[in-house]
Parts: sequence; C-alpha cells; structure tokens
Amino acid sequence: MDPITDKAIIVGTGETDYVRGTEKNDRQLILEAALAACADAGIEPESVDGVVMAMVDVPTNEDFVAALGIRDLHAHAHIHIGGASAVAGIIEAAAMIAAGRAHRVIVATGWRSFSGVRLGSEDATSRDLGGPGREIRRNIEYPAGLMVPMQWYSLHANRWFYETHADPEGMKIVALTTREHAHLNPKAYMKDRPLTAEQYDASPILVKPFHLFDICLETDGAAAVLLTSAADASLYTGHRPVYIAGGAEGHADVPDDLSSRPDILNMGITKAAPRAFASAGITRDEIDFAEIYDCFTFIVLRQLEEMGFCARGESPEFVKERRIGLGGELPVNTHGGLLSQAHVIGMNHVVEAVRQLRGEAGAAQVEQAHIGLVTGYGDFSDGSLAILHN
Repeated sequence: MDPITDKAIIVGTGETDYVRGTEKNDRQLILEAALAACADAGIEPESVDGVVMAMVDVPTNEDFVAALGIRDLHAHAHIHIGGASAVAGIIEAAAMIAAGRAHRVIVATGWRSFSGVRLGSEDATSRDLGGPGREIRRNIEYPAGLMVPMQWYSLHANRWFYETHADPEGMKIVALTTREHAHLNPKAYMKDRPLTAEQYDASPILVKPFHLFDICLETDGAAAVLLTSAADASLYTGHRPVYIAGGAEGHADVPDDLSSRPDILNMGITKAAPRAFASAGITRDEIDFAEIYDCFTFIVLRQLEEMGFCARGESPEFVKERRIGLGGELPVNTHGGLLSQAHVIGMNHVVEAVRQLRGEAGAAQVEQAHIGLVTGYGDFSDGSLAILHN
C-alpha cells in the first residue's frame, strides 16, 4: 500500500457555472470555486492550511491565500503538467496530509479558455509564451504547420490507427456517450444540445482523423476540492467522505516532444497506471466507473488501453454495446467530460467522481458506486491517475 492510502479524504467540492462568456477573470473564478468547496465541507476558508494550484498562474501567497483569509499557510504547490495537473494535484494534497505537512488542503484550477486567449485565435508568437519544449515548438513544429493540439495529437492518433487497424467507430461512440451523459447534468454546457450519429458523421474533419465532435470544448469556469485528514472523517457529517486509495503520475520517455519518441503510443498513463493500481491495492475489475480525461475522443480510447482494460487497438470494441454508458460494465465520464460538460483542466472529472461516490450524481448516478478512478492527460502525454472509494 502507498503511504497515502486512506490517509486523506475529500470533504468539499466546488464549481462555478460553466459558460462561454464571462466578465470574471481567472482569479475570481478560481476563488469562487474554492469558496464553494469550503462551504460544501462546512468549514471557514481561513482554516485551510494547504493549497495546491493546478495548471494556473495565480500566485499562491499574494492572490489566492490572501483572498481566502488564510493566515497560517503550512504548505503549497503549483502543478504544471497540463491536463494531468488536477489529478496530480489531488495526489500531492493527499501526500501533504499523510506526511503531516498540512491538515486541510484546497486543490483548485480554472480558466477562461473561451473568453481569454483561445488556441484557435493565437499566432505562433503569442503561443510561444506557454507549453513545454518551446524551442522545439518554435523552430521545428510551427514552421511545419503544427500549431495547435489537434495537429500535434493527430500524429499519435494516425500512428495508432496505422499500427493497430483500430476501428474509427470507437471515437464516435465516445462522443455520443459523453453527450448523452451531459443531458443528465444540470452543469453541463451541452445539456439539451443533442448530438446524433448523423450529425457526428456530417461534421467536418478538422485535422485527420478528428471530426469536430472529437475535440473538447472551450469554456470558462473553475472547480476545486477540499481534502483533509481521514482521521477527522467523523467531523464531516454533511456528505459521505471520499477516500484517496492511491495514485500516481507518469511521463513519456521524451516528455517535451511528441514526434521524435521511440514509441509514440507510450504515454504517461502507461507508466502511471500500474503504479496507481498497486499503490491502492485495487484491481481493474473492482472499478465501478471511470472519469477519463477527454481532450480528444481517441485519448479516452488510448487511456483505456494503456490502463490495461483492453489491449492496444481493442478499445473501439471495448466501448461498443453501451459498455461505457450508464448501466454498462464501465461507465465513463458520467458528467459529460471535457467533450460535453466543460473544460476546466480536468478538475470537473474529480468533482464528478466525488459526487458518484457520495451517491449525489442524480440521474447520472452509477448504481453501487464504491470505487472509481480519475485520470489526467497533459501537454505531450503526461499522465496522472487517482483511485477513490467511499
């Protein structure tokens, strides 16, 4: 067992509305989510003594801590591994608590990916300000026309199809399933916006092999969770506590460069998954649901493979027959995910996992949900995986 196993519990969750268009800045959104998480736990914000900021550039001490009213911060961290940051932040917070470095830790993230600087509207000069491997991006990829994530990740997707002869139908199944789940979620941006198989097929291919609906949303919003010591579980009576059973992060062999890796199909989750399952002492067969980072539909399929739920190339068959839908063998992204709920760097996946394990997911509730996993996927295949239980 990992030293963090069952040492920390999630006792509070908070989300803003997920919108396209806001007058609030990133700081205001993140603070709103953090305050909501404290209120959900029934604690005063100033009692928090640990902070983990996931993939945001809000300076911890000056902006966030002061705004919360914290006067005695014991520990803080910034996690910058793209979409893997939120889940990695949960693991870091649990480690802080297990080590006695902090007692109550907020993990928060958010952004304005619609109202702020959008990937599709940037030129190479402005985009050079962020992301890993800036010299590689500027000097090799941008001149070749590889400007945005859908172009970068098409290299991975096309190689996967070439090597495995995987069925492209799997991507459509993921898109349609997550949209179905979003209709059950009042906070989903795509709630009441139907998506049919015909609409998917008719949508433009933006970059081969990605149709429009294979690519995640751009939205404004934030989400946060509050962790505390499992020894204090009896003090929090408002909700069922959710325990951190274990977790891990992993990184590709060449973490800053996608195109020159020895095996482009090896991902951070390839390394993280066996460590995470071993740390939690839980097998794949025991997982009741999975909230899988879904920046692209094919990334959901690839993570299912690299986590060991099926072999490479077999995930399109794995997801058929409504296997990942509610009532299926492994419900996936029961909230709609980045594809149909919102893109807040994966923290909404953590919030949904907590809601499922509390039994508070409403119409999207998985029956007998006791153990769930959450993944993160960042930048050029950074991976994180946390296993939670009630």
